[in-house]
Amino acid sequence: MLPEQDVLSKRRMEQAKQCLVSADTLLKINDLRGAVNRAYYAVFHAMRSVLILEGKDFAKHSGVISYFRREYIKTGIFTVDISDTITELFNNRSSGDYDDYFDFTEEEVRDMIGEAEQFVSVIGAYHEKR
Repeated sequence: MLPEQDVLSKRRMEQAKQCLVSADTLLKINDLRGAVNRAYYAVFHAMRSVLILEGKDFAKHSGVISYFRREYIKTGIFTVDISDTITELFNNRSSGDYDDYFDFTEEEVRDMIGEAEQFVSVIGAYHEKR
């Protein structure tokens, strides 16, 4: 691993944590779609923080997600429930961003933010063990 990969990985984890703060702030002002968007991006940046340690990066979200699943979930490094979180947040973020008539409840959004927080925590623990 190159030193700059470690620096970039840490930066991406900071982005993930900042997205969680933003998600919580948006929830407080009842911007539920925005909160879901930020919760998803917390997960996305956390995944990217792991991939860059291998020198991997992808132009599309689907590339990040499929590589992460193949190399880190199917191999048992992370549990399958992590994959469910990725799917749920990706789908809900897409619906919230692009479907004019899709709505979330405050409770649903709180749950999604909680799942994103758990995801980022698990990735953080992974980094600490490296």
